[in-house]
Amino acid sequence: MESAKLATWDYEAWRSNAKCREMDPGWFFPVGVTGDAEIQIRRVKEFCAECAVSLECLEFALRTNQEYGIWGGKDEEERRMIRRIRRIQRRTRVAS
Repeated sequence: MESAKLATWDYEAWRSNAKCREMDPGWFFPVGVTGDAEIQIRRVKEFCAECAVSLECLEFALRTNQEYGIWGGKDEEERRMIRRIRRIQRRTRVAS
């Protein structure tokens, strides 16, 4: 039952402290990666960098495998890289 709790939207109530809690969620899901979207991505990442719960937000996105958008100041590719690194670290620990 604990794993079900971990997947909930607001596990540990981090979202109530999120800087973005009353913003339009669409801002965090830019369309594309060039032009205006590139500017939007940079602005969102800067915004997230000032948030007190950006790490909790990022962990939520990683734990629930969010594929799209910017979560905790990280875009899709950055989150994929974090997942890869963590998989390698787990395999290394198991092999040790």
